[in-house]
Formats: sequence, C-alpha cells, structure tokens
Amino acid sequence: MSVRALVVLTTGAALLIAGCASSVGGSAAPASPTNPMPPSTAASSAPPSTSTQPATSTPSTSTASTSTQASSTQSGSEKSTAGAITRYEAFLHAVGQEDLATACEIAGPAAKKAEDEGWGPCEQTFPITFQMISAQQKAALRGATVDHGRVTETSSTKVEIPATAIRASVKFSDSDIGDATLEYRGGQWFVTD
Repeated sequence: MSVRALVVLTTGAALLIAGCASSVGGSAAPASPTNPMPPSTAASSAPPSTSTQPATSTPSTSTASTSTQASSTQSGSEKSTAGAITRYEAFLHAVGQEDLATACEIAGPAAKKAEDEGWGPCEQTFPITFQMISAQQKAALRGATVDHGRVTETSSTKVEIPATAIRASVKFSDSDIGDATLEYRGGQWFVTD
C-alpha cells in the first residue's frame, strides 16, 4: 500500500463516518478527537511554504519544527539514495510528531494525486491518517530509521522504500504505513506514491 493509498483510504473512512453521522443527526461523530488539531495549525499549513509554520506554534515547538524542516531540507536535498532516505526519515518523524506542515510538504506530490482524485487537500486528509496511527506507532516513528539495504534505486531520480525497510521499536508492515516511492524534483526528494 502506498502513502497515497493510505491517504485515500483514511479520507474514505472519514467520509463514511461523516455520512453516517449526518444521517443519524450527528450522534455517531466523536465529540472530540484524542489529539485535536488546533484550527490555526491547519490553516497555517495550507501554503507549501514552511515560513508560516513557526508563527502559529509555541516557541519551543516552532524551534523543534524549524530544526526538523531545516535538517530535512538540507540533508534530503542530496541527489542520492542516501538523500532520499534522509528525506523519508524526516517524513516518518513528522508523521510521528503529527507535524502536518512537514508531512504535507514532503508528501506533497502524493497528496496532490489523492486530491485530484477527489479526496481533498493534504491539510484536511492527513490529520485523519494521524488518528489511525496508535500512540505506540507514533512514538516509534519519531525515532525510525530506514535500512539502506532494503531500498531500491530504480533510477537516479526515483527510489522505492518498502515498509519492511523501516527500523523502529514497532514493526511496520505494508498495511500499516505502506511502501513509498520518492522522486527527486526541483532539487528535493518528495514522496510521490
């Protein structure tokens, strides 16, 4: 299962729940998610630029978020398999931290494909993905690495990373997080499928 398929499936589940909730007078919808997304965070992450993110975060969070984004931008820009792996690890860490801006920036092309298929923008669909990942899995993703030996370079600008390549305190399968395809575009690696 690819990252794009994961976004599509979670959005479909949310639409199904929303449809059921509206037909029962809204009683089927949860009153409050366990990890609610503040409206300002969702709104501020709409533009692809990461410069708007720190203004809406608390000072300690913005420093960590900026460091993660700067690190992933600098290290993940290398046009090599190692650069792709570094960028994908930054994506995994962002998912574990529920860092919507970074996750949507790195998975932008895959999220755009899902949006073009009618699933909505990344900023609206990815929080659903966050809710489907257990607290234990999120903690594992924050420190996850990728086994270089399991990564396949299909061309100088395309890398395949199977879910089995993820090294973390929790084992991830294709059905948990999906295999990922990263492509080098405009001087940066992006999750494209």
